[in-house]
Amino acid sequence: MLRKTRSTPLSLTRFIYLYQQQRAVRQLGTKPSNRCTHKNKDDDKKIHSPIKHQEDYIFFHKSKGQHILTNQRVLDSIVRKSSINPDDTVLEIGPGTGNLTLKLLEVSKKVHAIEIDERMVEILNRRAADRGFHDRLNVISKDALKTEFPQFDLVVANIPYGISSPLVAKLVYGTKSFRSATLLLQKEFARRLLAGPGDSEFNRLAVNVKLVADVEFVMDVSKRDFLPCPKVDSSVVIIRPKAEIPDVNLDEWRAFTRTCFSKKNKTLGATFKQKKKVIELLRLSKQKGPNNENFVSDDGCHSGEDDDDEEASGVDDLCSSSCSEMEMSLFKEKIIQVLKSAAFEDKRPCKLSNEELLHLLSLFNQVGIYFHDKTVPNNADDAAAAAAAAYSS
Repeated sequence: MLRKTRSTPLSLTRFIYLYQQQRAVRQLGTKPSNRCTHKNKDDDKKIHSPIKHQEDYIFFHKSKGQHILTNQRVLDSIVRKSSINPDDTVLEIGPGTGNLTLKLLEVSKKVHAIEIDERMVEILNRRAADRGFHDRLNVISKDALKTEFPQFDLVVANIPYGISSPLVAKLVYGTKSFRSATLLLQKEFARRLLAGPGDSEFNRLAVNVKLVADVEFVMDVSKRDFLPCPKVDSSVVIIRPKAEIPDVNLDEWRAFTRTCFSKKNKTLGATFKQKKKVIELLRLSKQKGPNNENFVSDDGCHSGEDDDDEEASGVDDLCSSSCSEMEMSLFKEKIIQVLKSAAFEDKRPCKLSNEELLHLLSLFNQVGIYFHDKTVPNNADDAAAAAAAAYSS
């Protein structure tokens, strides 16, 4: 049986009324009421809405991350912290009904807003037109993960929780250069993004993002500042791409960190001694050259990306044609020698800095051990988005 999508109905006039009431209350300096309580269904019947037909009521789908920020002071703080210049073009992802969008239009030259929900697009265009901003707003009604971003100077957005990881990866590893990205994210996700070596939240996401960008914490935002109210609080962070990044092949780096952080609390020696991992690295290391020439056939030493401790039952048969036991034994010894040469064998990925990880990757590459599958076609934007789901592991 298909489960019905959960949604929260809210009258558009009531939404705007609550937003304006909240703004007035905050200006008076009084304490706002708890906006997480569910309103009575009869409330909508008491309010006459000038909007006709299907726009009479808005259904905010929590499953799609539709939580509209209504706190006036938080909205102002986000815009102020973003350091927007009058000639800047801003990219906003998931603008919803436009509370943040209108403030961005006040201080920037142009706003590109990517919104997949057609209902929100109509409301957004109407509100911008009412404020005289229609000619400076470009609404792109597409999936932000699948569409190519237009040129922009910086990003300011309340990111839908469900797509935070792939969106961050698409931004920092994409082809579009930008000055900064001010993002409102789920608090737990933001903590993982900010985590450093030794922190319990330290993970592959933080490692890969911090290779190419700096991440700054700005402020926490209460869940009561959203309509409908989410289950968790949020945080604002600013991501600034680095002017210079380490001289490393990014595809090789991402594949390497995927291997290391598949079991981030295990020692590197335990991870790299697994038979499946030895077979996989032997196959990848036999691939030739950067131009995809003379690749070894994939039928001999193929192994998937599942790094569980169990070994697949058919591994020996799959490798018998091209990977002899002697060859695998020698290759495994080469891996162990690399780990021992710089005292990495007993170290755990969750406690290593990017500098240490870069050094280890360099040692592996120097002896002909590689991690990236060169047979896979590479597209910077698509590869970043596709791989991002694993960054949070």
